[in-house]
Amino acid sequence: MVLAELAHRMQANFKNHKANAQVAEGRTAPGGPKLVLAKPNSFMNVSGKPVSALLRFYSIPPSRLIVIHDELDLPFDSLKLKIGGGHGGHNGLRDIIASTGTGDFIRLRVGVGRPPGRQDAADFVLRDFTAAERAVLPSIIDEAADAVELVAVEGLAAAQQKVHSP
Repeated sequence: MVLAELAHRMQANFKNHKANAQVAEGRTAPGGPKLVLAKPNSFMNVSGKPVSALLRFYSIPPSRLIVIHDELDLPFDSLKLKIGGGHGGHNGLRDIIASTGTGDFIRLRVGVGRPPGRQDAADFVLRDFTAAERAVLPSIIDEAADAVELVAVEGLAAAQQKVHSP
């Protein structure tokens, strides 16, 4: 959803790429940095191969990669930016780290909160949003897209200061 918003802002369309992903390229503003948005066609748990293939195709070092992912350890409606670290049990991150050979890439962690009771985490993140969550989802998507643009234009430290401010 965040990538769709960024593509809309760039007036770019996703097209199939030989790296088993849909890719949209563009700039968020005239003269701004070029962004390559990618949605692997694979399941999230095996997204590492398409990600590493796209990094090679576009000659992008992993340090310039921004991975947007759901985060159980953050409350719903919260965003955090960080660079590096482990996978924290997130299978998509685990596969990207294994395929790229490094965890030193930028992560935009989008909080989804913990599942209630004993609900399985995988079932929880795959369920539909509740009505209350759907009501605030557009603002979360907008803020997450803003965060990606900030990282691209101003760098991670400046983006963190803005995104993490109360």
